[in-house]
Amino acid sequence: MPRTAFFVSARTAITAEMLGHSLTVQFEGVDFRRITLPYIDTREKAHAAVAQIREQARIDGCRPMVFSTLIDEDLRSLFQIDEALVLDFFGHFIGPMEQELGLGSTHLAGKVHGIASFEEYKNRIDAIQYAMSHDDGSMAKNLAEADIILVGVSRAGKTPACLYLALQYGIKAANYPLAPEDFDRHTLPKPLHPHRTKLFGLTIEPERLTVIRESRKPGSQYATLAACQHEVTEAENLMRQLGIVFLNTTKLSIEELATNILLNAGLKRRIH
Repeated sequence: MPRTAFFVSARTAITAEMLGHSLTVQFEGVDFRRITLPYIDTREKAHAAVAQIREQARIDGCRPMVFSTLIDEDLRSLFQIDEALVLDFFGHFIGPMEQELGLGSTHLAGKVHGIASFEEYKNRIDAIQYAMSHDDGSMAKNLAEADIILVGVSRAGKTPACLYLALQYGIKAANYPLAPEDFDRHTLPKPLHPHRTKLFGLTIEPERLTVIRESRKPGSQYATLAACQHEVTEAENLMRQLGIVFLNTTKLSIEELATNILLNAGLKRRIH
């Protein structure tokens, strides 16, 4: 059963998308067509958005769902239409909070994703640059600056986890692959020896790993199930031997993976 979902905001619409997505995924029998309408910050843009929503309702033969984080009361009033189910996050939550706190809100758009704090913004950029320059063992120096170093076999999810930790939490995360030569020596790569307390392991089911590697290097020995099974087994044995905590990434989303890493490694986010 297809339905259209609009995400409306006076700024990037990231918050509207995030909140709306968390609700729409609860309805497995509905196929949502998602349309994002960012920077609806004038009456002209609001009227155009409302016209688009009404036209979509006519095309679909049913009411679209509108997830709105608009703050300006004048613009919000324009979306009080019968042709759609409008879920006004600001109106629903801010009013009760103002009553409880006895304080009016700022009514400023973009405070969540704007540069509210230069220090936090700098932490985010520094962390992203660090993760990119310390990807896949490409730079062994400056590992002492890392908040965490992810280890595991190639294509176990280390790179996306590092970038997500940097982007969302301001965490400086490096990653270093465990390779067959490390398993033969039964030890960690030499650059990691001084940083044992910062190591955190990622593993993955061999069947999933071979699919990922096959898409990268089709027909290679690197991608065979036998090679993946051997490397995963050896990597897990090495991490157990050295007392390195590790997580299986096979069924975890990147959000779940990053949260688990934060909790298990005892890290504190630097940005909000």
